[in-house]
Amino acid sequence: MATPQFIQDIREKAGNVLLLLPGVVMVVFDDRGRVLLNRRTDTGRWALISGIPDPGEQPAESAVREIQEETGVSAVVERVLSVFTNEPVVYDNGDHAQYIDIVLRCRAVGGEARVNDDESLDVRWFALDELPPLGPIARGRIESALREEPTWFAPAPAPAPAPALDGDGHRAP
Repeated sequence: MATPQFIQDIREKAGNVLLLLPGVVMVVFDDRGRVLLNRRTDTGRWALISGIPDPGEQPAESAVREIQEETGVSAVVERVLSVFTNEPVVYDNGDHAQYIDIVLRCRAVGGEARVNDDESLDVRWFALDELPPLGPIARGRIESALREEPTWFAPAPAPAPAPALDGDGHRAP
């Protein structure tokens, strides 16, 4: 994945400390119900299309741009599937990052699936029963895109109970 210039600028000042970064991940379907995947140049593995929003860019705008840039496919965003904080990663150059992914269900509306930049070795549509090896997170995101459920997010722990107050609004003994 090519590192956006704004992150390179931050890295010049911050070094390789942990950066919390936004991410968008797209589960893109065509009119035949197939899912769009790319084989990434950085890992050699098949993955959902993903990217980092540019400063000031809305997640849906970023999703549409990334799909077009990486695959040549034009798409529209249909809904938010989940908001998910990934485990921290350490890159070969020593940079530390942790991504908060906004996962979006998208529908292709045009274009032709192809390698369209230097981030992919291959780009293809896959029938759901013919998916290549994918990790459990990617498979879970595809399964989520097939269901009509509310947006998933990790719930926050319940807050501690507030202290009891007396009739004057003071903490009760």
